[in-house]
Amino acid sequence: MTKKNDIALLRINYLRGPNIWTYRSVLEVWLDLGELEDCPSNTLPGFNDRLTAWLPALIEHHCGVGERGGFLQRLQEGTWCGHVLEHIVIELLNLAGMPTGFGQTRSTSRRGVYRMVFRARDEQVARVALQQGHALIMAAINDEPFDVKAAVELVREQIDDCYLGPSTASIVNAATDRGIPHIRLNEGNLVQLGYGAAQRRIWTAETDKTSAIAEGIAGNKDLTKTLLKACGVPVPEGEVVDSPEAAWDAAEDIGVPVVVKPLDGNHGRGVSLELTERADIEAAYKVAEAEGSDVIVERFIPGDEHRVLVVGGKVVAAARGESLWIVGNGRDPVTKLIDDQLNSDPRRGEAEEFPLETIILEREPTMRLLLERQGLDGSSVPAEGQRVLVQRNGNVAIDCTDDVHPDVAYQCGLAARVVGLDIAGIDLVVQDISKPLAAQRGAIVEVNAGPGLLMHLKPAEGLPRPVGKAIADHLFDETETGRVPIVGVAGSVGTSQIARLIAWLLHLSGKHVGLACRDGLFLGTRRVEAGERAHFAAGQRLLMNREVNAVVLENGAASILNDGLAYDRCAVGVVTDLLGAEPPVAPALAEHDIHEPEQMFKVLRTQIDVVLADGVGVLNAADPSLVEMADLCDGEVIFYDTDHANPVLVAHRAKGGRTVSVDGHHVVLGHNGHVMVPCADLNGAAARRLASTAADQPLSGASVRSLLAAVAAAWALGISPELIGAGLETFDPAPKS
Repeated sequence: MTKKNDIALLRINYLRGPNIWTYRSVLEVWLDLGELEDCPSNTLPGFNDRLTAWLPALIEHHCGVGERGGFLQRLQEGTWCGHVLEHIVIELLNLAGMPTGFGQTRSTSRRGVYRMVFRARDEQVARVALQQGHALIMAAINDEPFDVKAAVELVREQIDDCYLGPSTASIVNAATDRGIPHIRLNEGNLVQLGYGAAQRRIWTAETDKTSAIAEGIAGNKDLTKTLLKACGVPVPEGEVVDSPEAAWDAAEDIGVPVVVKPLDGNHGRGVSLELTERADIEAAYKVAEAEGSDVIVERFIPGDEHRVLVVGGKVVAAARGESLWIVGNGRDPVTKLIDDQLNSDPRRGEAEEFPLETIILEREPTMRLLLERQGLDGSSVPAEGQRVLVQRNGNVAIDCTDDVHPDVAYQCGLAARVVGLDIAGIDLVVQDISKPLAAQRGAIVEVNAGPGLLMHLKPAEGLPRPVGKAIADHLFDETETGRVPIVGVAGSVGTSQIARLIAWLLHLSGKHVGLACRDGLFLGTRRVEAGERAHFAAGQRLLMNREVNAVVLENGAASILNDGLAYDRCAVGVVTDLLGAEPPVAPALAEHDIHEPEQMFKVLRTQIDVVLADGVGVLNAADPSLVEMADLCDGEVIFYDTDHANPVLVAHRAKGGRTVSVDGHHVVLGHNGHVMVPCADLNGAAARRLASTAADQPLSGASVRSLLAAVAAAWALGISPELIGAGLETFDPAPKS
């Protein structure tokens, strides 16, 4: 078989917000099949067999057929390679642990050139999946070898490097389930939940409610114990030491056995338990010193280590640790026994998704010290049947939330409040967490800020706990949505003026408004940047501003095609017209294969698609296509037109809908047959100033419609007719810096 030329990837575009394809972020790929345009899948020798052998789970892809095996049916019937590549990329993402169900491939006006899109939670992950999928399909076409496992691993590594950690993702997902939007603020785990002044921020399991002072206290174990003890919380007796000799002296004063650990360490690093001999205590001091700034010696508390998660003063999850043992066979050294008996556990791994860590002695000085106390090291060969203790405590991944005694829950909640943490991981040692602490001489040994959540999300044993939801509910009351009023204005006629007038009316209603339009970027009444700002980046900047409690954004067709909308949903969506695709088509639209006026409907409907269920779509009733767009709106619709007797407006009012129109020389608000409410005089100086029209000339229809669109949006936002009228009188159409 003659080798086929590569499918050419002409352009790759990451659409970060709602777009013409879907509400969510996608990677849009323009590809040229070249000679493969004449070679559907059923004409390529062996292609289908190789592909399904490499990716057997393709049978689960329903495709347009709508049932299991649907995509395989399309393969056998013959489908084009752009469509096949779409499914390959989706399956690679599925195999790598990022389930992806959405994808589409559509032809363009150029023969052999297609637009392929697929759901992309992260751009870099999507690009790696595309790269590997492209290599896979060409190998399958040309009957060349391909390492699917290696390709999946590359995608998985990119997910680990780029995507949110499991703790952060659980909180974000819980917020999403409540309809709360989010914006990732860095390449790590700093995430904004909500928009503008309604936002909260998280950084893994720390929030903007987490006190810096409380974090400082939690980082000092001795200070934490002092405060807890003063409030009656049981803690082990302890002493900060500055040398191995002082550690032994402290152990003698406290009484052995003791625990030696770093004063400001975390994750159990450098902690040695149940030490009784001087040599062991002095050696443990050196291990602890390497992990923290100071070392503390504490009374050893018998029992199992537990981690209790406290959110907002309440216990929401608890997990128990266990000791780790290996059993000798008389042949293998300790390191191999650890690999065979412990690291073989599928719950262990290096990635964050695993609840238990891989045990590597070279990086675990505490484990090496424990082995030394048993007369062993990593190369030692234990006798057959000999039990060797590898880790005395830790591996806190056995859920015990339902067993927590009310007294234990109270003490943990009190400990978090004493330190001042809104989210805290409370470490306690107790023999039975279902009994009160005092009865068994249990104690709280640490209070941790920014606790890991994975042990509760993916416990090694027991039920997963909805800790992400608990944190999201802690940040947002039941009635809070994390949203501020957002108005999106789409179209091409007068949209900048409409956006600025809506922002002015919101300002008069008491809002601190952020505005991005073609006239610039505005905060309140001040223009902070001049020039074209009707794009995704400017919109996101406003949504990240904690001072802004209302946002108005102008959205041109090119911006929607390039990036998608800057927001996920809006309170009011305005579409003024479907112009822009008339010859000669602007280059910004032509590069997206927009050549027909009918295509603009699909682009600008995006604005109406994202209107909230309790929001309002504002549409120009003079355009029949925009009248049809009303059916796509999840919320209410307000129609506007200069003709008060427009049959669309009359019918809409008869059904109980709202309209804005012109009756005589007044702008009137109509609703359900009620008396029309006038709110502006088109013969007045204010209206003429808005339209930049001389006093002896009539206002143009386009100028009046722009005015009506702004009035309708303001009415949709609950602004009174009186305030709308006053706003029209005082609005200055010339932007000021």
